[in-house]
Amino acid sequence: MRLEDKTVLITGAASGIGKKTAKRCAEEGAYVVVTDVDSGSGEEVIDAIEENGGSAEFHRLDVTEREEFGEVVDTVADEHGLDVLVNNAGVGHPSTYLEDISDSVRDYVIGVNLMGVWNGCQAALPHMKEQGSGAIVNVGSLASILGFPKQATYSVTKGAVLNLTRTVAAEAGPFGVRANLVCPGFTDTRLLDQFLESFDDPEEAREEISEEYPLKRLGEPQEVADPILFLASDEASFVTGHALVIDGGFSIA
Repeated sequence: MRLEDKTVLITGAASGIGKKTAKRCAEEGAYVVVTDVDSGSGEEVIDAIEENGGSAEFHRLDVTEREEFGEVVDTVADEHGLDVLVNNAGVGHPSTYLEDISDSVRDYVIGVNLMGVWNGCQAALPHMKEQGSGAIVNVGSLASILGFPKQATYSVTKGAVLNLTRTVAAEAGPFGVRANLVCPGFTDTRLLDQFLESFDDPEEAREEISEEYPLKRLGEPQEVADPILFLASDEASFVTGHALVIDGGFSIA
């Protein structure tokens, strides 16, 4: 059991990569704290984990609310301890030229994708530093390292999360706390479906995007959850400040 007797808190865990990560962590012995704004789907993840013999609880959490995030983290840390934080919650936006992006869309995406990660790290670090151990895994994107046209706000947030992760790793390392980032390419999730809806023919767009990858397909949530599990576990005890690209070879094609 790679996470036996550890408590793992995951944001955006009601679907996609977060959901699969929650299940994988539970399978490896962790007590999993599932958080999301979607209470119904979040509770379903809890049921699935418990039916499989795992242990978990759900907290509704809007990651943009700093005080709310802090309250959830404090409650979990006081009751179960906190060994791993996976900042997974994220949103996208329709493909739009930078000059046409509305202030409301810009602020919303920054609020979730960047400030949500900031709020999580700020809430968890005092607990992890005090206990002298902990692992933070932030979920970035290929947009953390590559700029994508018509995805200015998304790319800005994911690029910022990369350097935030490096900063946390440098600051918290002396206290025994690690911080790493995963950078997935296009992964078959609800977020991808929302992105494809901006095309005239979503299925044709999916096929064209798949052809741009050397592996000629998109990623699956499981293929991101497993690397997250690795970075969260003691198997990655000497890995910190790293951005792990999980992109089917897109960035080298």
